[in-house]
Amino acid sequence: MNIIISNSSDKPIYEQITIQIKTMVMNGMLKEGDLLPSMRTLAKELRISVITTKRAYEDLEKDGFITTVVGKGSFVKAADTRLVREEKLKEIEELLSRAVSIAQQSNITRQEVEEMIEILYQEEV
Repeated sequence: MNIIISNSSDKPIYEQITIQIKTMVMNGMLKEGDLLPSMRTLAKELRISVITTKRAYEDLEKDGFITTVVGKGSFVKAADTRLVREEKLKEIEELLSRAVSIAQQSNITRQEVEEMIEILYQEEV
């Protein structure tokens, strides 16, 4: 599993792991039933504490992305389209919040921002 940890990120390491695994599930890089590395193995590969990987796996399980079977490991769960949609909505909301903040600081009107979004949507079609 190719997880990249940044010590200069403002996000905690466990959250970086969680985000990257969620992205792999949502993009189809990890499929239902795929076995994740054990917490110890992942900790060793990333040179971090097992407590950190444990927190990441607990969050992934709580959010419905993985399931853990005692003695067998942690497996990717079937993608719940509602969860995937909610994750994407959350990501878009964070990006739009940053864009609105920049627009407000730069005296760019809501109408101008909406026009930009409309143009971007048209380009993607």
